[in-house]
Amino acid sequence: MAKLHGIKLRQSYAKEAKRLAIMAGRYAHAKQFKRMRKTLKKLKGRLGRVERDISRKINGNADLEETFRLPFYKAFLIRTQKPRDKVKIYSWHAPEVECIAKGKAHKPYEFGIKVSVTTPMERSAGGLFVLHSEAIEGRPYDGHTLNRVIQATRAISGIKPERIYVDKGYVGHDYPDKRAVFRSGQIRGVTPEIKRELWRRSAVEPVIGHMKTDGHLGRNYLHGKDGDKINAVLCGAGHNMRLLLKWFATFLLKILSTIFP
Repeated sequence: MAKLHGIKLRQSYAKEAKRLAIMAGRYAHAKQFKRMRKTLKKLKGRLGRVERDISRKINGNADLEETFRLPFYKAFLIRTQKPRDKVKIYSWHAPEVECIAKGKAHKPYEFGIKVSVTTPMERSAGGLFVLHSEAIEGRPYDGHTLNRVIQATRAISGIKPERIYVDKGYVGHDYPDKRAVFRSGQIRGVTPEIKRELWRRSAVEPVIGHMKTDGHLGRNYLHGKDGDKINAVLCGAGHNMRLLLKWFATFLLKILSTIFP
């Protein structure tokens, strides 16, 4: 930004900062945390030098001070934030990105925003369609989003779900009708029919996987919090459209094979 606005810095530290960032990652991978912390401290010191250098050179210029107000705020947060701070920045270009703990050995964390996906229990002829897809900001507890999601799904479909199947993360959910919600691994109140239907709950996982790989749920290119919400809806619609196109293609091939045997 200094180069863009014609501000000549005493030293940019561009090459050194890149080298220090790479070395910090290497030290962390090698579990040499003392060296990693020392490198990060040096990197934050260089950031503070650049910040103060720009601040001195734009002092008195109201337009430039207003232009650099947000970058200075983000740089200050990055330089001073601690692991247990509530307000943190994980991405310079997308400050709304959140750190979501997955609890898995191969992927302990994900960076982004939570998305809730609702599908019907039974697979139709065209495949398993997405009934509702919504991005929920603020890293809420999964159980506290159930009532909101079911009400939105009911508004779209016009049908009140008879039974709702969720994973183990929905313990202590906020849905009013407790007897209609069944969790994976649940034993109490599970009839043989419900037990068979609970096995179908895991069918939503490949749907989410296809939305991540075939759609843009895994990597959102739309800007801001509104972009996150729009992207979640478009990913659900895109998944449904892909299923419909595949079904239409199959149906057309059957017609052609009947006409031209």
